[in-house]
Amino acid sequence: MSFQRKSRQRGISFLGLIVFASLLAMAGVVMAQVFPTVMEFMAIQKAAQKAAIEGQTPAEIRAVFAKASAIDDIKSVKGEDLDITKEGDKVVVSFAYDREIHLVGPAFLTLKYEGRSK
Repeated sequence: MSFQRKSRQRGISFLGLIVFASLLAMAGVVMAQVFPTVMEFMAIQKAAQKAAIEGQTPAEIRAVFAKASAIDDIKSVKGEDLDITKEGDKVVVSFAYDREIHLVGPAFLTLKYEGRSK
């Protein structure tokens, strides 16, 4: 009596590998386009914090932010776009803006950023 053993194949097929690699590549391309916007947001957050600490009047705050944005090459937010308020004895600088990243054809990825000084 001979026993036939059915061996089950394990692993991923070539077609599955191609699909997985293409999805990974597309995610990498999108992340490569999102990363600079995140870095710019962090620079804006740092500049807003610096402006809130160093400036006393709205004009001074906008001037400090303008100097910091020139150094960090910030293009999404200008000094005029800042909302400057006072909470208690602290000056609070807040901002909000949108960034669009073109994906393919008519498809865009819209990123909405907002932040404020601490």
